[in-house]
Amino acid sequence: MDKRTTESEVIAELKSGMTIGIGGWGSRRKPMSLVRAILRSDLKDLTVVTYGGPDVGLLCKYGKVKKLIYGFVSLDSIPLEPHFRQARQAGAFQAGELDEGMLQWGLRAAAHRLPFLPVRAGLGSDVVSVNPDFKTVRSPYDDGEELIAMPALELDVALIHMNRADASGNGQFLGPDPYFDDLFCHAAKRRFMSCEKIVETQDFQKEGSVHTVSINRLMVDGVIEAPGGAHFTECLPDYPRDEAFQKEYAATAKDPDAWEAFKARYLDVSEAEYQEAVKSR
Repeated sequence: MDKRTTESEVIAELKSGMTIGIGGWGSRRKPMSLVRAILRSDLKDLTVVTYGGPDVGLLCKYGKVKKLIYGFVSLDSIPLEPHFRQARQAGAFQAGELDEGMLQWGLRAAAHRLPFLPVRAGLGSDVVSVNPDFKTVRSPYDDGEELIAMPALELDVALIHMNRADASGNGQFLGPDPYFDDLFCHAAKRRFMSCEKIVETQDFQKEGSVHTVSINRLMVDGVIEAPGGAHFTECLPDYPRDEAFQKEYAATAKDPDAWEAFKARYLDVSEAEYQEAVKSR
């Protein structure tokens, strides 16, 4: 089955108020062409679940986020995403701050269609105090250990980016880490994957080992060929993080005029125009 589609067709399926999971990790292999398409849309009041990076900063800056559920929001080489920081300090969204392990376990519970999973992560920290609705359970075994009952993080939609994919929805990562993209897909009702290049299924072995094909076609509803689609985050080995661009982006958090200029040049344009503007820098 050919599942090829476009960013515009994906966004047409989304609705305001949805819960959207965004794959990648910090400023690494984020589905940024899909994020940029959301910025250009009328979507609002979104609940976003992610190990956050510039996806979060941009969505917050555009006022798209009603609630954010996150383990962190970082640009990696810049520890704290500055546009996220501004939105968080202004109380612009409801915050669901989690330990990284708790976020993983919430996705895993949703993937297994369980209401919760027990986890030690978060115990003894302020995560419990800032999430007062979370409950604990005791092990039914001899030690009776008390654990956090991490509720399932059920997603309406998952958006991920891979290095390679085939037309039927199998996805391959070629960098150092698969992150949790498969969990995001398993936890969601609809799943869309952008990729650097669509290849023939038999060509996966030419690109990397069979073990790097971490996304199964049964986990994906649409595939978008998007060269440079993760820019400005890294998508190794295809390209590193664009540190100069990231610094320019981060600096706009302190300069409204710089933000407006950045927005006009890179964000209030089509994806093709974005890629051309990046190349012409």
